[in-house]
Amino acid sequence: MNKEWSEQNKKMQGLLKKATFDQGIEALISLRGTLMAQMQSWRGKLKDSDYSKMPFPNAEGYHSKTVAYSIWHIMRIEDIVVNTLIRSREEVLFSGDCRRKTGSPIITTGNELVKEQIAAFSQKLNIDGLYDYAESVQKDTDAWLLSLRCEDLKQRFLDGDKERIRAKGVVSPEESAAWLIDYWCGKDVAGLIKMPLSRHWIMHIEAAERIIGKIT
Repeated sequence: MNKEWSEQNKKMQGLLKKATFDQGIEALISLRGTLMAQMQSWRGKLKDSDYSKMPFPNAEGYHSKTVAYSIWHIMRIEDIVVNTLIRSREEVLFSGDCRRKTGSPIITTGNELVKEQIAAFSQKLNIDGLYDYAESVQKDTDAWLLSLRCEDLKQRFLDGDKERIRAKGVVSPEESAAWLIDYWCGKDVAGLIKMPLSRHWIMHIEAAERIIGKIT
């Protein structure tokens, strides 16, 4: 893991307690800003066609995907977790006309896609629309984070919350994706801040950096 990002993440987690809660949220938003800036930096390195290239299709790890998939996957998971699960409100993908702008043929996290399916999906995405969606999700989540109180971190989830996610159709029922719902609902808000709202970004951005290093 990138040493600087890892240290920022560790510092943030240590601050998310009652005495230093506001500082913890500030550290989290700062980390997310750093990571978004990294994603934005790819615009100066890549052509739109590069976002669907898959130099490691048979690898074990997140670098077996594409850059476009990585962005979509990070943001869809965050949008679902923050809005459908935690806040019980409409996701940014739907409220902001982002699905049309991205050109995405799916509304899921993409976990169910493999190899050629990932490449084909990535080719259909409008890269400008994808970045617009990413920025909108980040902004929406950051505003919510600033509204939190320390006691909100203890919020937990029930079987009804799982059903709400399933009913939306935003997580594929295939085995490769369906586990996500139990995983998310097994955490409290504090756990979800750690994964997926911070560490998940780091993991997939680092994987995308590895892809970019191979194709440029």
